[in-house]
Amino acid sequence: MAFGTRVEGNLRRAEFRGNAGEYFGIWIVNILLTIITLGIYAAWAKVRRIRYFRGNTFLDGHSFDYHATGLQIFLGWFIAFVVISIINVVTSVYPLLGLVSPIAFMVILPFFIARSLRFNARVSSYRNIRFDFTGKAWGAFVSILLGGLVAALSLGILAPFVSRWSYRYIFNNLRYGDRGFETDPRVGAIYRGWLLPALMVVMGLLLAAAIAWLFVAPFVMDVTNNVDTYSEQERIGLTIAAFYAVIIPIILVFVVAGIIYRIVVRNVVMNSMFFDKVHPLHSDLSRGRYFWIVLSNFLVTVFSLGLMRPWAAVREARYMAEHSGITLKGDVGEVMSSILASGSAFSAEFLEIEGMDFGF
Repeated sequence: MAFGTRVEGNLRRAEFRGNAGEYFGIWIVNILLTIITLGIYAAWAKVRRIRYFRGNTFLDGHSFDYHATGLQIFLGWFIAFVVISIINVVTSVYPLLGLVSPIAFMVILPFFIARSLRFNARVSSYRNIRFDFTGKAWGAFVSILLGGLVAALSLGILAPFVSRWSYRYIFNNLRYGDRGFETDPRVGAIYRGWLLPALMVVMGLLLAAAIAWLFVAPFVMDVTNNVDTYSEQERIGLTIAAFYAVIIPIILVFVVAGIIYRIVVRNVVMNSMFFDKVHPLHSDLSRGRYFWIVLSNFLVTVFSLGLMRPWAAVREARYMAEHSGITLKGDVGEVMSSILASGSAFSAEFLEIEGMDFGF
């Protein structure tokens, strides 16, 4: 069947036109070269992977493009690695400075985040027009780092507020040509979606506590007290196994809850987002369907010893694209012409790419 533009009224849905067979060739070469080069090729592998997925994501018959180079990615990662290594070396030589190093890292990290967001926007284009990001390091510090601290200290209760802060920082500073995006998601809408993941976490913790109290604790006490029955190595091994019997289910509950919460936030944020103040974006991902895709992808990847990973990645990308879109108010040709006519749009051929991706 020929590919065509998905139009529902004025809603243009995205399409993903890649397939697992094509991506498998890219994926296997990336894996082999990364192993052979002891990880150095990972930066170039990232470029090839993103370029494939962006180049096969279409909106209104046109694909997105990714213009970064492997060297830019590698240099960004290398600089981040050097900075973190210097902090670790200094604190190991002067232990008292270990009290200051977290503060130094918190000062440096927002700069890395803001520069990475700007770089990744500027190396992305659609219809030969670049994206851009104008957010500053202070905004990253307040919305992402302090926000993350608020979410953690509140045990996740204030997570919807933090999600709103971080996504407003990211998307309200995003530009396409000279036109901006803006989103103002309602906290109440995020909280309604937050209730189910929060309930899952609470129930998971209560269940883990019950298992630990009724089964694991008596077992560990029995193993610890029966010195004659078990050797020291056996006691240590059984104690560790009992510990993991409690921790692993908790981790699984947190992962599942996180996936469900992520979908809720994505839908709320995108459905409250506008491009150029008049063109609303759209997202209608199903929590149940997306969770099944993630779960089945994981199982297929594990049981195939990783060989089905390309199929899983393409499957997820296709679902995400097909449930994302934008409603254009007016003729798309006129919209694009007005952006080009402004004279401030970044041309994909002539914009000099600056910056590096620090991996944040």
